Amino acid sequence: MSIHVNEKTGLFHLQTAHTSYIFRVLENGELGQVYYGAQLPVKDQYANLTSMEEHDCTNTLTDEQTDFQLELIKQEYASLGKGDYRAPAYQITGQNGSRITEFAYAGYELVDGKQRLADQPSSFDDDHHDSQTLTVKLVDQLLKLELHLNYTVFEGEDVIVRSATFLNHGEPLFINRAMSAELDLPDADYDFLQFAGSWARERHLHRNHLRPGSQSIESVRAHSSHQENPFFILARPHADNNQGEAFGFNFIYSGNFKDEVEVDQFDTARVLVGINPLEFGWRLGNGQSFQTPEAVLTYTDQGLNALSQQLGDFYDHHLLNPHFVNQERPILINNWEATFMDFTEDKLMPIVKRAKELGIEMFVLDDGWFGHRDDDHSSLGDWFTDEKKFNQGIGGFANRVHELGLKFGLWFEPEMISIDSKLYQAHPDWLIATPGRKQTPARHQFVLDMSRPEVVDYLVEKISAVISETKLDYIKWDMNRSITEMYGATLPADRQLEFAHRYILGVYRLYDRLTKAFPKVLFESCASGGGRFDLGMMYYAPQAWASDDTDAIERIKIQEGTSYGYRPNMWGAHVSAVPNDQVARLTSIDTRAKVAYFGDFGYELDITKLSAEEQETIKHQVAFYKQYRPLFQFGTFYRLETPDTNENVHGWEVVAKDKRQAIGARFQILNGANPAYIRYYFTGLDPQLTYRVNDDQETYSGAELMKAGYFVPRVMDRTQPEKAPADFYAHLFVVKAVD
Repeated sequence: MSIHVNEKTGLFHLQTAHTSYIFRVLENGELGQVYYGAQLPVKDQYANLTSMEEHDCTNTLTDEQTDFQLELIKQEYASLGKGDYRAPAYQITGQNGSRITEFAYAGYELVDGKQRLADQPSSFDDDHHDSQTLTVKLVDQLLKLELHLNYTVFEGEDVIVRSATFLNHGEPLFINRAMSAELDLPDADYDFLQFAGSWARERHLHRNHLRPGSQSIESVRAHSSHQENPFFILARPHADNNQGEAFGFNFIYSGNFKDEVEVDQFDTARVLVGINPLEFGWRLGNGQSFQTPEAVLTYTDQGLNALSQQLGDFYDHHLLNPHFVNQERPILINNWEATFMDFTEDKLMPIVKRAKELGIEMFVLDDGWFGHRDDDHSSLGDWFTDEKKFNQGIGGFANRVHELGLKFGLWFEPEMISIDSKLYQAHPDWLIATPGRKQTPARHQFVLDMSRPEVVDYLVEKISAVISETKLDYIKWDMNRSITEMYGATLPADRQLEFAHRYILGVYRLYDRLTKAFPKVLFESCASGGGRFDLGMMYYAPQAWASDDTDAIERIKIQEGTSYGYRPNMWGAHVSAVPNDQVARLTSIDTRAKVAYFGDFGYELDITKLSAEEQETIKHQVAFYKQYRPLFQFGTFYRLETPDTNENVHGWEVVAKDKRQAIGARFQILNGANPAYIRYYFTGLDPQLTYRVNDDQETYSGAELMKAGYFVPRVMDRTQPEKAPADFYAHLFVVKAVD
C-alpha cells in the first residue's frame, strides 16, 4: 500500500519506493505540507515537522491561536487574502466580487489505479495495479464550491501526479487562477535548472541559485514555446549527474503555462506549476466543473541522471501510447532540406529508390504536397493533392513508396490556414482574429479557431481521407506560429479569457480522434521544431522533432538539455547536409550521425547528390543503428560528468537493462594543441562483469571502466593516422560483456 491515511490525526502519507510525501489537515480545515523527500517511516504524526511558533507583525488565525500564522506555514493549495502574501495556488471571484475563500476538509477517497482524464492528456494506470489515487475533498460552504485535490502515487517510478478539480453547486463564479500543484519547501538552498532558448536553439540548460523574490518560466504564446519548456529542476548546489538531492517538475499540458518559485522573507521556497494566470479565466456555472491539467513531481537523492531515468520510466509506463512504447522507431529520410517545396513525383522517386538501397526504412514527404503550395503563402487548410506535382494523386505516390518496401509519412499543419486557400474562401470566420483589429501574420499564415467543434470535425474528415488513401504510416504534425489577437468568435464577452485553454483542448480533441481512428499511425509532434515539446503532445505523439536546427554541434546542446526531462526516443534526430542550413557549419558525416544516433534516427538531405563514398558511409551508419537500435531507443541514458568547464567536451552513454551492452559517446567541440591524456569514465555498468570495448583484445571489468576509466587515444584507428581528431570530433565506444 503506497498511501497511508490516519483519520484520527488528519495525516496523509504518500510513499513511493524511495520517497515520502506527507501533508495534513490544518487547524483552519485547509491542508498543510509536512514533508517531501527521501522515504520516512510511517507514523501517526510528525510533531517536530509541524511545530509552530509565533512571529511578530504577522496575521494569526484567531486572537487565541496566535502561533497559527499562514505566512509561516507550508501549505498544499494556498489562497490569497487571509494572511499568506505569497503567490496563491488559486483565486476565485464570487458573485459579490469577493476573492476570499474558506475551504475546509470534508473527506477523502482512495482507490487503486489511475483513470485517464476525459478531455485532455493525462497519466494513466489502465490495469489498476501500479498506482494508488487519493482525492481529498474540501468545501467552501458560502460559495457552495467543492475543491478536489488529486494525488496519484506511481510507486515504482518515484513519481507523484497532482491536479485540482473545482465543482460548483452554487451561483456562477469566476476562476481567476487554478494551478495544478503547489509544493512549499522548508528552505531555499536550491539551484533552479531551466531549459530555455529560442527557435533553433531550444532547451539549453541554465542553472542559477534561487534568490529572494519570484523567479518563473512561462509562455503566453498558446503553446509551450521554443523560449521556455514546462520542465524544470530544483537541485541542491552540490548535486550533479551522479549524486545529490533534486526535485523534478513537469506539466502534462501544451498551452500557456507558468512555473514559479518564490523565495520569501524566511528563505522558504514555494513552487507552483499550472496554467499561466495571464490570459486565463474560467466562468463556472452551477453544476459545472473545471479540471486542471496534471503536474508531475519526482524526487531523488541520487543525482540528476537518476531523476531523468525515473521520469523516463514513468513516461514509458504511464504516459506514452502503449502501442509505441516498445516499438522500434523506423529510420526515415525527410525530403525537406533536399527539395523544400520545389518537387514533383518524378523528382522525389530517385530519392526514395536510393533510400531503399541504403537500408532506410521510411520516406517522409514534407510541406508542399497539397493545394497549390509552391511556397509558404498559400494552401494551408486545403488538405487535398496538388495534382501538378502528383498526377496519380498522393495515394498513387504512396503506393509507389510502399511497393518498394518503405513506409510512407506525410507532413500536415492542421491548425493553420492561409488567406490564399479554398478553406478561407469558404470559412473566413474560422480564422482567429479580434473584431476591428489588425491581424498579425507569421510565416504568411494564420491560425484556425480550434475551440470550434466544426473546425475539428472538418480537419478529422480531411486528414482521415488522406490517411486512408495513402495507407499512411507516419504523420509529422507541424505548428509554425504562435497565436495573436486571441479571440473566440463563438464565445461571449465574459468567457474570452477561456479561449487559450479551449484552443488547446480542441487540439487535443483532434489528436484524440485521429489517434483512436488510426492507432497504428506514428505521430511526431513539431512546432517549427521544438516549440511544443511537452508531455501534453507526447501523450498523443510519442516523439517530437527536437529542433529545426540539425547542425550536429548545436544538437549536442539541444539534445543534452532535453535529456534532463525526456528520454532520447522521445525526439527525432537527423543527419542533414553541410554547410548546415541554420548555422553554415561544416561537420563530418561521421560526427553528424554519432550525435543523431541518440534519438529517433533519420536523414534530411538529398542522398542522390552525395558521393559514392558518402553513400557507402550512410549504408554503414544505417546498418550500425539497426544493430544497436534497441539500445539507443530503449537503453538507460546517462549524461557523463566531464572535467571541461568550458563545455568543450560532452559525454553520453546508453546502457542495456541487463548491463551486458553499452554505447558511450565523447563529443569534442574544438581540438586542442598537444592535449593531455584522455580517459573516458563509463557509468551504469555491472562492476562484476567483464567487458570488451570496440572489439579490443584486452578485456576490462566493469569496475575498472567506471573507476579507472578507458584510455582514449588521439588516433582511434591506428591503421589510418591521418584521421587524427580535429574540431567537431566524436568518439563512440561499443561495450559488450564477455563470458
